Amino acid sequence: MRVWGSVLGGYARSRFVRRVLRDFERGLVAFGDLERSIVEASSVIIGAQVSAGLAYVVDGLLDWHDIFRSFVSSWRNVTPTGLLRYFDNNFFYRIPLFTGEPEATRLVWPPRVKLYSRLSEPSGFKVVIPGPFTFTSMSINASKASFGELASSIARLLESEVRAAVESGASMIQIDEPILSDPDIKKDDAIMAVELINSIIRDIKGVKTILSVYFDVPSSSVYEVLLNSRVDCLSLDIIDAPKRALDLILGRGFGGHCGVLGLINARTIYDDDISRLEDIFGSIIKGYSGEEIGLTTSTWLDLIPYDYSLRKTKLLGLLVERIARSFNLEHVWRVS
Repeated sequence: MRVWGSVLGGYARSRFVRRVLRDFERGLVAFGDLERSIVEASSVIIGAQVSAGLAYVVDGLLDWHDIFRSFVSSWRNVTPTGLLRYFDNNFFYRIPLFTGEPEATRLVWPPRVKLYSRLSEPSGFKVVIPGPFTFTSMSINASKASFGELASSIARLLESEVRAAVESGASMIQIDEPILSDPDIKKDDAIMAVELINSIIRDIKGVKTILSVYFDVPSSSVYEVLLNSRVDCLSLDIIDAPKRALDLILGRGFGGHCGVLGLINARTIYDDDISRLEDIFGSIIKGYSGEEIGLTTSTWLDLIPYDYSLRKTKLLGLLVERIARSFNLEHVWRVS
């Protein structure tokens, strides 16, 4: 069996990046200088992941203000509005307001993939997109479309993003649906979410696809639906509620999907207890029959300060190495 590591999503900004972005907003820095600074800072983050032995890396998403904003800024008939708390974190996003059917004016991911995938070798480059169900649920729909119609329109645009990202050299596509961990989500909601995700990846071949749910463990009825998704891997936030996560996985398995375990706690600055995480992994691996398994952070690393996000990257790499050695697994640390 093979084991690999990958940080779930975006990183915190360093003081340098925060200063450059602030100066740009004040008109003190030109756009070209801002772009160069972002590339330099992103290169450091990519290097940290590669040196930690992570098989798939992200660029850090330092210029993303939240998971939705870059897409909102690239589509017609939608605009960012007021701030709202992003789940139960001390973190906010601007609520997308849809006034009509969204239309893309440009693609977000292909230029990033072409630039950063050259820096990620020998690791593969991962693309992260918000799932259409979460996107629609956390937006204001002032269009004439129903919830389902708007979600389908968003899914079509994200499908174009994914297809172009793969053509540009992406090695992994991750679709984030954190809202599916909300206890108020019903089975019918999950069915719609999975249908939309399946439509996004239906023509994707040659790269790994992941459905990622975090901030909590989905209910049993929702998880049962997620097992019907056509993605290659299912990623769960294990460490937020270890007992419930273990009960779910040991009772239901991964339904033939590659499991991706969110073991490194990305919502605290304190070092993780690697021995405890090894024990949790041991409980899961006993009944696991897949050919590979992934390890990741519990959520994005943008919720903690920059220096701690780098520390967590190192800890994730150490966890993958230790688990590979303890359980006699093949450590995958390069893709290209």
